Amino acid sequence: MAFESILYFLHKMAPLVPLQEQEIKLLRTPNRVLTAELTVSGRKYPAYRVQFNNARGPYKGGIRYHPDVDEDEVKSLGFWMTIKTAVLDVPFGGAKGGIAVDPKMLSPTELEELSRAYVQAFYHYLGPYQDIPAPDVYTTPQIMAWMLDEYEKITKTKAPAMITGKPLEQGGSKVRDIATALGGFYVLLEATQKRHLPAKTVAIQGLGNAGMNMAKLLHGQGFVIQALSDSQGGVYGKNGLDPRQAEESKKTGSVVGYGEQSSAAPKSDCRVITNEELLELPVDILVPAALSGVITKENAGNIKAKIVLELANGPTTPEADEILYQRNILVIPDILANAGGVTVSYFEWLQNLRQESWSEEEVRKQLRQKMITAFDRLWQEYAENNKENKFDLRTVAYIHALKRILEAERKHGRL
Repeated sequence: MAFESILYFLHKMAPLVPLQEQEIKLLRTPNRVLTAELTVSGRKYPAYRVQFNNARGPYKGGIRYHPDVDEDEVKSLGFWMTIKTAVLDVPFGGAKGGIAVDPKMLSPTELEELSRAYVQAFYHYLGPYQDIPAPDVYTTPQIMAWMLDEYEKITKTKAPAMITGKPLEQGGSKVRDIATALGGFYVLLEATQKRHLPAKTVAIQGLGNAGMNMAKLLHGQGFVIQALSDSQGGVYGKNGLDPRQAEESKKTGSVVGYGEQSSAAPKSDCRVITNEELLELPVDILVPAALSGVITKENAGNIKAKIVLELANGPTTPEADEILYQRNILVIPDILANAGGVTVSYFEWLQNLRQESWSEEEVRKQLRQKMITAFDRLWQEYAENNKENKFDLRTVAYIHALKRILEAERKHGRL
């Protein structure tokens, strides 16, 4: 994820917002780039925290543990988090962090030591009103709990709001485990109404946390889940698949084995398909929930879904976006569709600051309201622009977010 792509994006958006050169420079420049070298068991690990923009509130963004983490990637992710929080209108800015490490190569003791070392390196710049990290790739509630404990030891304060995605016992929020899928689910229900979509057949690519929970939520709402896939391949059943049975199949290796195990869907109704085939199935709703860049200019002309809900980050390339828009296929962009996670993180932060613990019902209610309000606001602008065939929903969301950020920058006197 080269940071040059951010510069390309800003220059592309410049005439649409419109952006002046001074505004582009401000938007593309991180407020602070922090680096450190953490040592555990004699090995050194590069660590990063990029505080990209705090015009709209404290910095917010996850910490990932992955061998490929570098400053360029973390800067890019910090920029996109700035955009995402503005789209949802949660009072946060954007940040991101990471350590270049394969956590599977560490013992539990080393993993804890590394996590605490991260806080030791950056604690001066973290805090409930300054920068609030969260889990990301290969980080967990337990890692967040270690980081919180280390921060409180160093600062000699009780500060549960300095980090989100914690275990419930440490001040975490209910619903956090399904927040990404649930937020996308609420937006999708609204979109099917706007598009007057009576039939609701679905294909979901990717059965990680977001994809699997989305399958369960839609199945429970009466949608027909015709196809599911994981990294090994997929399964298609015209009469519908049972997500819980698919989950059992995945535990034994892959969802590909669904047909042999499922009593809910006879083997004759199921056939194995590739991930590429899944994207082009004749379903009403396609949910890419795994990898980026899977919908391309090569296959966009073969997409048959009427709605594409992006639970993955960046599953649709810019060239494919244009093709889908011209074919009147509604793409609900990732910066809206998968923003349920950061929204529930915001709720966790609020609960911690207020010393409250919301019920699951309350969190769901607040998430639904936040997601639908954001969608309806963007839909109104999209519908107006669409009369002149101007912008897709993604472009509308970008314009909306950039204007919000710049408005906040002006109020701070930075412009």
